[in-house]
Amino acid sequence: MTQTTVGAKPDLGTFGAFGHYLQFQQLSPEQLRDIEALGYGAIWAGGSPPAELEWIDPILAATDTLQLATGIVNIWSADAEAVAGSFHRIEAAYPGRFLLGIGVGHREAIGEYRKPLDALTDYLDRLDEYGVPRHRRVVAALGPKVLQLSAARSAGAHPYLTTPEHTATARELIGPAAFLAPEHKVVLTTDQDKARAVGRKALDIYLGLSNYLNNFKRLGFTDEDLAKPGSDRFIDAVVAHGTVEDVAARLRQHRDAGADHVPVQVLTSPDKLVPALAELAGPLGLA
Repeated sequence: MTQTTVGAKPDLGTFGAFGHYLQFQQLSPEQLRDIEALGYGAIWAGGSPPAELEWIDPILAATDTLQLATGIVNIWSADAEAVAGSFHRIEAAYPGRFLLGIGVGHREAIGEYRKPLDALTDYLDRLDEYGVPRHRRVVAALGPKVLQLSAARSAGAHPYLTTPEHTATARELIGPAAFLAPEHKVVLTTDQDKARAVGRKALDIYLGLSNYLNNFKRLGFTDEDLAKPGSDRFIDAVVAHGTVEDVAARLRQHRDAGADHVPVQVLTSPDKLVPALAELAGPLGLA
């Protein structure tokens, strides 16, 4: 399926830094400028932030070229009109530096849950109504139908917690013109047991969520792989670890599979985030 959006594909560079939006709020202006200077093109802020998005302005004010993408604004908890108002405020102050990522979250957290495709379509209709350009928004997408919707109604897709194999399939589904930015988790240690323990702690919640479990099964993981706390094969596939060269090679597999940009989520404490990103910058070929 080809993309039907109008406007150039977003250019966020080859790699970005993914984390919870509260984590990025805690970084100093100097730390934010360090991330920018290291060559990461964007910050991807997760955690379903409120619609006002007021925390974005100080991050963009502290930097010159660093972009910020939401990964994601949850359509159930953030009103489309309010989100559109936030988009226009940020775009007016920092033109071209904000990419609005939206998504449906997961079934288990919502009391009244409509079909994701229907709910996303309605939300995108409202963003159209309030003037949010299609080429300045992306959709969190895992399965084929939502991936195709992301290409038809936005700049493209932001898959979360996937593998390079999923990236290759997603690229085939959405076509070459759509933007594709799959997140991947990282633990910078050569201690395999430690890396798997950190990964299992981070992934525990996802092994109880049907949308992620269904996607993992589409990728070939078995019920045995996905039974908590997750098999070694599964953990190793979705959490990169080893030397910085090993980790960089794994992240580049997403690029080789068709990703335009890869948001890197380093599983570490906030005070160690920038040093970890600095370790990775060279092997990733960044500035």
